[in-house]
Amino acid sequence: MLDFLMHLEQLLPTLLESYGVWIYAILFLIIFAETGSVFMFFLPGDSLLIAIGALCSTSNVLHLHYMGVSLFIASVLGYIVNYYTGRVLGLKFFHEHSKIFKPAYIQKTDHYFLKHGGKTILIARFIPFVRSFAPFAAGAGHMSVMSFMIYNVLGGWIWIALLLGLGYGAGNLLSALLGIF
Repeated sequence: MLDFLMHLEQLLPTLLESYGVWIYAILFLIIFAETGSVFMFFLPGDSLLIAIGALCSTSNVLHLHYMGVSLFIASVLGYIVNYYTGRVLGLKFFHEHSKIFKPAYIQKTDHYFLKHGGKTILIARFIPFVRSFAPFAAGAGHMSVMSFMIYNVLGGWIWIALLLGLGYGAGNLLSALLGIF
């Protein structure tokens, strides 16, 4: 199962053939899971988005705009869930008798997210492990909800649009080149 999830982008044509339009829901859940949980960092977000874009360029079933909206919503909702998980559970990991997580760490995290939270949430979208951990840390570090939401929406839009667009362009270019030969 883990191998299946880690190499999902290679199986997209098979999934599309087997599940048809249900692939929208499957991909929504995968992007939501990757961004919504610290423990799903191993999912292939970036390469998957590029592969989905390329598949959209050659498929009559997948439409780039619908897929983009669906995955944008999944990524934003995933970050919101991860943020509130950090907000609720983050402090439970930090107590004075903990050997790993010290209360001083949460103070440093609070200070960091006050100063650099927006940039972190925006840039984290493009760094696989950080993408899954940043919203949790932002919640645990008490980053302002409004600031988090602004950067969450902006980052999600840029991440999805850029990588789907790259894949779509590459898919069209490859189709055109193969059509010449």
